[in-house]
Amino acid sequence: MRFSVRFNNDLPVRDYVQLAQAAEAAGFDQFWLSNDLFLRSAPVILAALATATSRIELGTCILNPYTIHPSEIAMLAATMDELSGNRFNLGLAAGAGDFLHWVGVEQERPLTAIRETIVAIRRLLAGERGVEVENGRFLPWTNEAYLRFPAPRQTPIYVGAMGPKMLELAGELADGVLPLLFPPEHFSTVKPLIEQGYTKRSTALPPLDFAACIWVSLSENGDAARRELAHKVAYYGHALSPLILQQLGLSKSDFTAIEHAIMVENDPDKAIGMVTDQMLRIGVVGTPRDLLPRLEGLVAAGAQHLSFGPPLGPDPLAAIELLGKEVLPCFRV
Repeated sequence: MRFSVRFNNDLPVRDYVQLAQAAEAAGFDQFWLSNDLFLRSAPVILAALATATSRIELGTCILNPYTIHPSEIAMLAATMDELSGNRFNLGLAAGAGDFLHWVGVEQERPLTAIRETIVAIRRLLAGERGVEVENGRFLPWTNEAYLRFPAPRQTPIYVGAMGPKMLELAGELADGVLPLLFPPEHFSTVKPLIEQGYTKRSTALPPLDFAACIWVSLSENGDAARRELAHKVAYYGHALSPLILQQLGLSKSDFTAIEHAIMVENDPDKAIGMVTDQMLRIGVVGTPRDLLPRLEGLVAAGAQHLSFGPPLGPDPLAAIELLGKEVLPCFRV
């Protein structure tokens, strides 16, 4: 059983240093950080964490090939492995179309973009030139497109997947997959899609690390825990895939007024107040005791990597310590 913790990139850098050190001390295997647009830069923060920790793996969740060129992503991966002693995990995805729209970027052919990006990065890390992506087809790069320094290794590539086709692609090509399980019981829907892709997987690739990614808000103060999760739901709910919303009995139209309050009115309190109990089923709210039954269901369904994501709670540091003391020991084998 593996354990990881995930954070949004909206805190001061010094806070992440403390959180990563606490996660390492609590026994977590991985620390993931998002790179959402117009917040703090995840690669910069992770570089700071690499020098402040010694064991825990560090990863981006996620980078996309639309705002960062695959050649630069390969540079970043190799440099981060060099800095961290091969503790870096590269999380890739097509990104959220709504967020890309903010800067006038079109999310063209996302499946093809991610497939080609994975292949290109692996070939660059192997020291190749003139990147061939499939069936003799090369990217329109010259022979001068290659890394000028030896990459320490083939950095593990995790795919952030939500839709059926991207989940299948992750099963086929990635070293790991980071599916958002909204609600946690969505695991039973996601698993067969990943397994379908796994049937086409090359035997040269390692076993797939399937991280069961859930949202958690832990606190003995139930109202405080609810508000923390409601804030995340209000901000990201409109960008969730139809597959996930279907699991909750919701649709994108349910988030229209909430999105307007956030994006147009700039009134987060109003948006949070419109988040319903049905929407909060996206994650788990309450104490560690409330969390255990739903985690037991995940493990019974086959989960071997439990990944706890934002907001974690009103006090994320206290939540990490609670998880380390009261949750992880129940599942570590």
